[in-house]
Amino acid sequence: MNHLNRLLSYFGIILLAIMSVSCISTAENCPPSIPVNITAAEQYAQDESLPFRFPLDDLRNNFVTDAANFADYGRTTRGFEYHAAEDIHKPAGTQLYAIADGKISFSGPMGGYGWLIIIDHPQANLYSLYGHLSPSRWRLESGQVKKGDLIAYLGDSDENGGTKESPLRTHLHLGVRAGQRSDYPARGEWRWMAGWIKPCPQDLGWLQPSIVITNQEIPPGGFQEPDASFVENWGVELLFSAIYVFGAVCMLIFGTRKDKPYLLLLSGGVLFAAGWFFYTTGWKMSFFLFGLAVMLVVIGVFLLVRRYTNFYRPQA
Repeated sequence: MNHLNRLLSYFGIILLAIMSVSCISTAENCPPSIPVNITAAEQYAQDESLPFRFPLDDLRNNFVTDAANFADYGRTTRGFEYHAAEDIHKPAGTQLYAIADGKISFSGPMGGYGWLIIIDHPQANLYSLYGHLSPSRWRLESGQVKKGDLIAYLGDSDENGGTKESPLRTHLHLGVRAGQRSDYPARGEWRWMAGWIKPCPQDLGWLQPSIVITNQEIPPGGFQEPDASFVENWGVELLFSAIYVFGAVCMLIFGTRKDKPYLLLLSGGVLFAAGWFFYTTGWKMSFFLFGLAVMLVVIGVFLLVRRYTNFYRPQA
């Protein structure tokens, strides 16, 4: 019991530390979206010497028209938030291209965004994010890409994050951010997948995509990520990690002291399932959970073997 009380105390300290430093305040004066001149969009796509291009063709009549601009402020299901990307309306099936050379770091289903693709561009220290794509059409799922490579198609209104009952108007959700996807967590305001967020997008490294593309400039050393403490950035994942570690340690102590191998095996299975879920959604903590699951299963098997070995051992 003393060990358990000590664990509870440590766990409470961890929670307080995370909660105290991981809060991010909303910026009072968030810079608005800047109008851009896209008349040279086709030239960007054709000129191989330029680092960037727009991800869609023929933007003259479709670029950010009655759609969400970068840093727009509006009400969502979570309250008032900022838009961390630019929306471009185009018909379903429209071809989508990589904005620059890079490597696909994520390609998969993402809830309300249909199919999502993220490309890291290490030469510029950027990553680009393409949401509301079609899961039923051809798309790239891994590998290196060159600027202008076809990577996917825009999704129909019932598969791009919408449903037949609640269709979503077909459009591209285009985000650009300083850093690489692995520099950011999968949950929290600093998450690598962000549509609408409470902090000002620029404070978290999000950039206005049309400005990055039209400027055609890469700063020396690439675009710089915002300064943030480790706990501020990874606080939510640390919190979940602490919860699962606490649960695993409690099960380990209780299961070994009370000789409950089946409880350890069950706990290991639950941890493995949780780890797999987090792995599919991009959480780095998933590998740690896999390790804890293996440890619980191994100890559970050991206790089970010991129990049956002692049971069948001949009595002297």
